[in-house]
Amino acid sequence: MHFSRTPVLALAATLALTTACTNKKVDNPLAKVDSKQPDKVLFDRGMDAMKHNRFDMARLEMQTLINTYPDSEFIARAKLALADSWYAEGGTASLAQAEQEYKDFITFFPNMPEAAEAQVKIANIHYQQMEKPDRDYTHAVRAEQEYRQVIMQYPDNQKMVVEAKRRLLQVQEVIAEREYRIGRFYFLRQAYPAAWARLQSLSDRYPLYSKADETLYLLGQSYEGEIAALHKMDLNDQQLLHEGKINEARLKANQLARERMSDDFTKNAANAYKKILTRYPVMERSDDAKARLIAMHQPIPRPTKAMLAQNKAEEASRGEQTMLAQAMGMVSRHPDTSVATKVGDPQLNDPEPLSGSEFVKRESEIAAGSKGGGHSVTVQTTGTDAPPENQPAPRSDTPAAENATDAKPASADANANGQTSDTNDPKPTSENADSKAVDPKAAADPNELQVNSDPKPDAAPSQVNDLGGSGNGGGDQAGTNGNHKASSSDQDLADDNAIASSKRKKKKGLNKIIPVPGK
Repeated sequence: MHFSRTPVLALAATLALTTACTNKKVDNPLAKVDSKQPDKVLFDRGMDAMKHNRFDMARLEMQTLINTYPDSEFIARAKLALADSWYAEGGTASLAQAEQEYKDFITFFPNMPEAAEAQVKIANIHYQQMEKPDRDYTHAVRAEQEYRQVIMQYPDNQKMVVEAKRRLLQVQEVIAEREYRIGRFYFLRQAYPAAWARLQSLSDRYPLYSKADETLYLLGQSYEGEIAALHKMDLNDQQLLHEGKINEARLKANQLARERMSDDFTKNAANAYKKILTRYPVMERSDDAKARLIAMHQPIPRPTKAMLAQNKAEEASRGEQTMLAQAMGMVSRHPDTSVATKVGDPQLNDPEPLSGSEFVKRESEIAAGSKGGGHSVTVQTTGTDAPPENQPAPRSDTPAAENATDAKPASADANANGQTSDTNDPKPTSENADSKAVDPKAAADPNELQVNSDPKPDAAPSQVNDLGGSGNGGGDQAGTNGNHKASSSDQDLADDNAIASSKRKKKKGLNKIIPVPGK
């Protein structure tokens, strides 16, 4: 049979023209999803493989696209999809590879909106591998750093910032719980300088921690425990004087040094209790803090209405660990973050950590009559001691200095007022307490946290009724944020009835002294 060549040639020409047209680049490949250029074909195949969890095939298609078409419009999306494939596959090795791919994407495309999403996923990688507070905290620290990076580097991406803040509050709850357990361990061992360093650093770093009130209460108890130890040392010196082992001059010198230290400990303990009442008025330790201030003959501050409302909102947003979550928590390696607050701004920077050895050094300077570590203590003395240089002689009608206090040790005050201590409260024992008191010649506790740099001086103490910090732990007063000033109504003091009605139910029994995650 004879076939005409004309239709065949016409068909071939049509196919050639069609192929030439489809190979052209398009300006917006996402708008023309029916385009059939080779880079788009590779991208579609890779995304289809991702949907069906064929991650190896997806990575092969994306990597081929990246290597073959370096100028393609799909390069950015292909690199992001390549990282997503490792992220979706899961596993320690895959997540580590995903983190590296996301970092590469941020390096090559820092101005794309997806860069913030990539940074969030880097933080999520460490969040997913975060362990309980009593285990390795490496991933928790890394997650905190990466979420902070999202908030500070991409402030205009509100969706990612909100997600980062929510997760950051949960991560900081886990880290704070770990620091609290370490500080409490030092407290129970009567290693008070190490306890001060841990608990004070925790209070400064994580003001939104669910046990922030318990942290401050233990801090105050640590100072009171040192006061009791100093009192026991005074009794021992009296006995040594009676036995003729020390003379009267040595006894008076020791008593004066301990009096200066006791005044400083009393001031610091009172400041810790006052902060509970002004910053955390609706939390469980507020009543105990008030009782300790009464026993120490210290003024009782009241919070402002703004701080009362803020602390009430923080407590209302916290969840509670269910029975099922408690049972699963016994076998799970991941922490329970249900008690983390959902309101407030997380801390974006860390104050310089404190060192127990610096506390010992400062108290040694105070005992010697100098001002140490940026703290000053005014001790009112009588007798034959000469007044300081260029200062008038003391008069009997001169009012006592603001920082001087006639507070006795905690145990003596409690007995004098007829108060009995709660058997569930963690109290320092008096046995061998004299060996734990701050001694200028004593060596630092080998178990305490050591830092390489000197701590910064503490800020000047605020007035009794001033707010000690904002919701994010800063030094601004309540209701202030940046250049916005709080209204006068926000600075009004809260009513006692409003404080009492806002308090949560107090924990009983062992839950009060044994830290249980989620409680």
